[in-house]
Amino acid sequence: MKTIVVNERENERAPFLRGILTRSLLDAGLAFEDAFELASTVRDQLADIPEITSEELHQRVSRLLQDEGDEEVLEQYRLPAVAPSRILVINLSDEESAFSRGRHARHLQSSGMRAEKAEQTTALIYDQLIATGISSITSCELGYLTYLCLQQEVGKKAAKRYLVWSEFQRSSRPLALLICGTVGTGKSTIATEIAHLFEITRIQSTDMLREVMRMMVSKRLLPVLHASSFNAWKALPVQGGNDRDRDQLIAEGYRSQFELLAVPCEAVLQRAVEECVPIILEGVHVHPDLLARAPKDSDVITAHITLAVLKSKELKSRLRGRGVEVPQRRAKRYLNNFDSIWSLQSFLLSEADRCDVPIIPNGDKEKTVLQTIQQVNVELARHFTGTPEQIFVGNDPELKERAETSSWREIAPLLRDLSRP
Repeated sequence: MKTIVVNERENERAPFLRGILTRSLLDAGLAFEDAFELASTVRDQLADIPEITSEELHQRVSRLLQDEGDEEVLEQYRLPAVAPSRILVINLSDEESAFSRGRHARHLQSSGMRAEKAEQTTALIYDQLIATGISSITSCELGYLTYLCLQQEVGKKAAKRYLVWSEFQRSSRPLALLICGTVGTGKSTIATEIAHLFEITRIQSTDMLREVMRMMVSKRLLPVLHASSFNAWKALPVQGGNDRDRDQLIAEGYRSQFELLAVPCEAVLQRAVEECVPIILEGVHVHPDLLARAPKDSDVITAHITLAVLKSKELKSRLRGRGVEVPQRRAKRYLNNFDSIWSLQSFLLSEADRCDVPIIPNGDKEKTVLQTIQQVNVELARHFTGTPEQIFVGNDPELKERAETSSWREIAPLLRDLSRP
């Protein structure tokens, strides 16, 4: 006969399993042999008991641990009994959702924190909430607790970046991130990573816009549109013969193609602004001049970066990799035109430098993502300058006063007490 364990809080019934109890004791710090032996003892004690509440079971195990005399293990085992099974987060619209450590960590990453450090900080905050016995918390309280934790455990710069990002998220203002770079610099990869962290669902590639235009306009009518960006100059009615500088010709061909693509790019940005949704626009044709064509008199916040691979051998290696991973991209054609691609990158970098657009070398994906996020936060900091009290605390003088004199760990119990009627 299996003893049934009744969880009255969750209104659930489940059979007692020695393996589950063993795992709980291991998590509390007990050695496997000791944990298995104690779990077996509990199973034997429950042999003739048809039903027991989870609280009674927990007390029974605690008494056995107390008899063993290991206070540290006992304390660790007792902790889950007073902690809620989950923490509810109540947003500004009074909607409830379970606290998500993954989402909280991504929020920290979005403010410019490394992934590993973000996960550690999230675990620290979550464990403190659990230890305090908090079953629900508002998003503002959680944000304020996170800010205080960052300020005291990580540093003031990290806390400030988090503050800026949090204020931006509450503002509902759309973000337009523009990512430029020649073929092989990783624009699509970085755009996808950033979109995941920022929870942006709209990514637009200028290559796709160009394909749509090619379907609409024949090659005979606009031959430059149907050429690649690095050899578009061959479709131009070039004057001057062979004495023209080749780098200049490549730049002129790209410029002509950009002028054609600027129209749909502008339309995409305009639509995003009208719908008030964030967007990432990426591609070789995301020239700095697009900023001048961005919608005026709107709340849109624009950030622009240019990606680069600064070593020719590395860029060639990436282009070869394209042929292996995605044969349709015809890596051989790119390698045969490598000098033109390299020349176009030099032009794009000089244009970025001329227009004060940050250039980010893409040698390591994680580092590039972090630098891109930090650059976005630099732009956001120009628009958002709210204080922690303005963003998180509001009109709660008690919380503000305590925060000025207490550690972030001491604030958590106060949040629990304030949430009680």
